[in-house]
Amino acid sequence: MTYDFRIEAADKPVMYRDLAAALEGLMAGESDAVANMANAAALIWETLPDVNWVGFYRNIDGELVVGPFQGRPACIRIKFGEGVCGAAARSRQVQRVEDVNAFPGHIACDSASKSEIVVPLIRDGELIGVLDIDSPKTGRFTEEDEAGCIRLGEILSKAL
Repeated sequence: MTYDFRIEAADKPVMYRDLAAALEGLMAGESDAVANMANAAALIWETLPDVNWVGFYRNIDGELVVGPFQGRPACIRIKFGEGVCGAAARSRQVQRVEDVNAFPGHIACDSASKSEIVVPLIRDGELIGVLDIDSPKTGRFTEEDEAGCIRLGEILSKAL
């Protein structure tokens, strides 16, 4: 089977709509969480412009442990409450950070990262993990990106 997703759109809402549809199709019928995270990271990485890291941190016994990703090697373990990912895990709220260097306690896994969005993945009231997307551009993620990433998180929470 060949997967060739070329998602390009003139505006972000259309791009995220198409990305969400592709993500649902890519994961349809697959129950393995690692396989779905790996393909999701690759699809998001290939689709979103100006990103340098896309991946997952899984909730393993109350600690975030790196999962499948695209980008440079990453921090392996993050405690809840530490850095942007840990803040998202603890608060269960999306963290959209315009300048990671101004974020208290930011963990610099990749010094090239300047902005970040982290979406908590919650199913049946339990935190499964987080979707983490970094950019080398300050202020890269807008409210439109946040809305689109929340939709991706909803899809992922059902499939992981």
